[in-house]
Amino acid sequence: MRLLFIISFLITTSLFSQEDLLAKEYFKNGEFEKALATYQALYNKTPNNNTYFIALIKSHQQLEQYDEAESLLQKQISRITYPALYVELGYNFQLKNNLEQANVNYDKAISFVDTNPNYAFSVGKYFEDRSLLERAVTTYEKAMELKADLNFNSQLARIYGEQGNIEKMFESYLNFMEFNDTYVNRIKQAFNQFISEDSENGNNLILKKILLKKIQQKPDLLWNELLSWLFIQQKDYKKAFTQEKAIFNRKPESLDRINELAFIAENDQEYEIAKTIFTYITETAQDPEIQIEAYNNLLQIEVETNEDTNTIDKSYQELFETYGRSLRTLSLQISYAHFLAFYKHETANASKLLKKCLDLPLTDLQEGKVKLELADILVFEEKFNEALIYYSQIQRNLKNSTISQEARFKVARTSYFKGDFNWAESQLKVLKSSTSQLIANDALDLMLLITDNKFEDSTQTALKLYAKADLLAFQNRTDEAITILDKVLIEHKGKTIEDQALYKQAKLFEEKKEFEKAEANYLNIITNYKEDLLADDAYFALAELYEKQLQQPEKAKEYYEQVLFNYEDSIYFVEARKKYRMLRGDAIN
Repeated sequence: MRLLFIISFLITTSLFSQEDLLAKEYFKNGEFEKALATYQALYNKTPNNNTYFIALIKSHQQLEQYDEAESLLQKQISRITYPALYVELGYNFQLKNNLEQANVNYDKAISFVDTNPNYAFSVGKYFEDRSLLERAVTTYEKAMELKADLNFNSQLARIYGEQGNIEKMFESYLNFMEFNDTYVNRIKQAFNQFISEDSENGNNLILKKILLKKIQQKPDLLWNELLSWLFIQQKDYKKAFTQEKAIFNRKPESLDRINELAFIAENDQEYEIAKTIFTYITETAQDPEIQIEAYNNLLQIEVETNEDTNTIDKSYQELFETYGRSLRTLSLQISYAHFLAFYKHETANASKLLKKCLDLPLTDLQEGKVKLELADILVFEEKFNEALIYYSQIQRNLKNSTISQEARFKVARTSYFKGDFNWAESQLKVLKSSTSQLIANDALDLMLLITDNKFEDSTQTALKLYAKADLLAFQNRTDEAITILDKVLIEHKGKTIEDQALYKQAKLFEEKKEFEKAEANYLNIITNYKEDLLADDAYFALAELYEKQLQQPEKAKEYYEQVLFNYEDSIYFVEARKKYRMLRGDAIN
């Protein structure tokens, strides 16, 4: 008997669900008569279901059956106490152009808030649903005045945003956040729709003014954190650093936020402020491991920006004299080995150093990091088979970890460097679904390169040449890589690999700060390969080149616009829209 009841219940629930979906589909598609009939049937079966009742009312209204809707609303109001129904009744009168009766019912709905402020939840929501925003504001504000522990600031902020009242929107969100800081990240996302990278943008100035006022009137680290966040959005890392220091001085628990800011600045190639922040960490941190990591990060910037390798080498030696060559300086030793191999071309010394590290009491993960660098150096030396042994050991010992997936990608890349394209492709197919998005993207890019080009020529001459150029770029032999790519472009003109070679070469030109040559390559792709996979990459790269390097904002705007209009599925779409609006000088709202 019980089993029959459960089966009957499940069948009934399933039928209700199907009818509900069908009714929504009818309404969505403008088939209001069918929607009306379906919602009427659903309401008849469940007369206490307010969702079906309101959908029924809206169906009548879409068919301009206002008297039928009014009759149903009057009947429901006499049956239950639900003040929000007066909003619906008022709106029905508004549709009949009877504004006097509409306002009477709107006022009636709001009057219930006087007796029970909690009614504001439903009354305000119904006003919002009918785009009666001023009435919704009145409802929420009245409830908050009558009952101090009610907080409708989130709803008010959303309404103010829709109305374009940016200052009130910011204030309401901040007031809401003050009592519920678990929503900080969501509110930042909301703010991002209204601010831009331009520090002189009107909305940015409004938010900054409000936050500074709050810091003065009621000091709270939350306001400093938000001000720092605003400065980061504006790429004003120096001002963000000032706020982060103020936060740390009042709450010296962790340097993590300051460290994160340094990395953001470094990734944005704002090297001077990044160096200032990392230096502050070396001077402030009490933990030697944090100091060592900060020094290591400083040296990574030096490697990127300073061609004097002897000076950098001396800095490494001074750190080893201070902190020793032990387990706690492992990251520093790995970085030094990389520097020796890839920048000083002292691969034997680099390998010797890493093999000594393997004698330390390492965890499996630490051992994996050492072997990964050792294998990379072997690839640098073109000792591919030895490198593959180390990569395979990492995969075997650290299964399913990110470093294992990275090693697998490097196995595929090494096979590609060797010219073993089929094996590389088979490995890359697996990595397309890697849990690391970065590895998955790299794997997909390399797989597409191989797939698109391996069948055009049975000897795969063009692809082998391109792989050789890729290896030279990996070895920091940029000029030689560019020369090989020139050969690809001359000897294999018109082949599918041409746009890949142009794009790769453009990126290498950018590394050498030969921006006009990079520009020419991107324009070549846009002109001749507009329908191919790299077109959106070329448009976006060219826009960034004009914006950041060639100081031609109008041209940058033109190419960001091309991404927006022609490549809606591009991974660059969101960033291109943001950049385009900023360059156009939009008042973001």
